[in-house]
Amino acid sequence: MTSMANHTIPTGWTLISLRPQGQHAGLRLAAARLGGATVALSPWRLQRLRGAAVEQRLNRALSCARVVFTSPAAVAAAAALQHLPAAQRGPWLTVGEGTARALHAQGITDVHAPQRMDSEGLLGLPVLADVRGTDIGLVTAPGGRGLIAAQLEAAGARIIRADVYQRVPLVIPRRKLARLARSGTPWLLAVSSGEALQRFWQQLPPGGQQRLCEQAIVLAASERLAEQARALGFASVVRSEGPAVTQMTAAAHAALTAPAAT
Repeated sequence: MTSMANHTIPTGWTLISLRPQGQHAGLRLAAARLGGATVALSPWRLQRLRGAAVEQRLNRALSCARVVFTSPAAVAAAAALQHLPAAQRGPWLTVGEGTARALHAQGITDVHAPQRMDSEGLLGLPVLADVRGTDIGLVTAPGGRGLIAAQLEAAGARIIRADVYQRVPLVIPRRKLARLARSGTPWLLAVSSGEALQRFWQQLPPGGQQRLCEQAIVLAASERLAEQARALGFASVVRSEGPAVTQMTAAAHAALTAPAAT
């Protein structure tokens, strides 16, 4: 990432991070290396779910022929309830490399992750090519990637869902919104979750929404997220190859060196 920093990048710009509370460090460091500051505006925090019912649903999901983990948080929460290597029965799948790394760190070796790190990329994996009549476990949180379950069910799979953590909504403090208003431009808004973007957007006053659309360049981790941002009124959108810090950093570099890219 440091190799990207050069004299062509303006100083004084601001990265807006919508990651969950306490998960901004990677983006903050990457922004600093490119000469930018970070304003962290978490619309939620992550909370693990516990109890006999949660463990029962997780055990059912992990016993399926295919299991999909939707985030590193899902892996961490599942690992707190179950010894994952002992539970694996077949291929386990992830949306992106961060979740795959989390599974590898737990001792899981049979992991499939798409090059295109989004729901559509996951659904294109060969191991999901013919799922009619197949039980597929989904280890996740309430809300979020409904596209995965819907399309797998449409293809004939039976989804065994295990919600192992939840997103607890947060009210973004006014002082943080005021800090953003005083922050240097251009603003780069990192978007890796459509739900996070929507929750953040709903907490902005109309004037704040208008200024954000005028001042911000959206770094969208998928085409679906890019379309969502444009629908809200953002004119400047740069596609990131995915949600990972390295990918968002590359997108930030592209946006800062060619600010008219959309």
